Amino acid sequence: MAEKTVTTKVELEREYIIPLRNEWRKGANYERAGKAIKTIKKFIAKHMKVSDRDVSKVKLDQWLNQEVWFKGKKKPPARIKVRAIKESNGMVRVELAELPEFVKFEKAKKERLNKPSEKPKVEEKKEEVEKKEEKTEEQKKDEKEKEQSVADFREREAKQESKSQKHLTKAKDPGFHRMALKK
Repeated sequence: MAEKTVTTKVELEREYIIPLRNEWRKGANYERAGKAIKTIKKFIAKHMKVSDRDVSKVKLDQWLNQEVWFKGKKKPPARIKVRAIKESNGMVRVELAELPEFVKFEKAKKERLNKPSEKPKVEEKKEEVEKKEEKTEEQKKDEKEKEQSVADFREREAKQESKSQKHLTKAKDPGFHRMALKK
């Protein structure tokens, strides 16, 4: 998903506590969360003075949508606190006013993943290689000891494997054949 890098000027920014219960109780209980979403869009279109109260110009944040649908479609929240931001192109973005901690973490994680990675320069790579080559005597000794212990372990493992192979019985396959299938 490529993000659009269009910069828009913020005209107006407001916070609202939107009462949802009176509206979603008017419909069937299996339509409540959808009704709550429509109510949020109508409320924002009215209070942010969207031209012709066009709800298609009101865009909800994914975290707001998840908050409304969190308990399922039959039990949306009774009220919700949102931040509405009207942009110069007439669009209104609506997001949660107070993000929970785990949502902040998830949002930051998505931004990091979508951000293009910075490739290190060739000079920095050369410096890293030089640092790796310069090892102290202690590090060299530790590496030799590790290599020796790995070699010893592999020898012991090979001996155990050969012993276990000696004790296996070499039973021949009895070769049962069904007579019915030979016809």
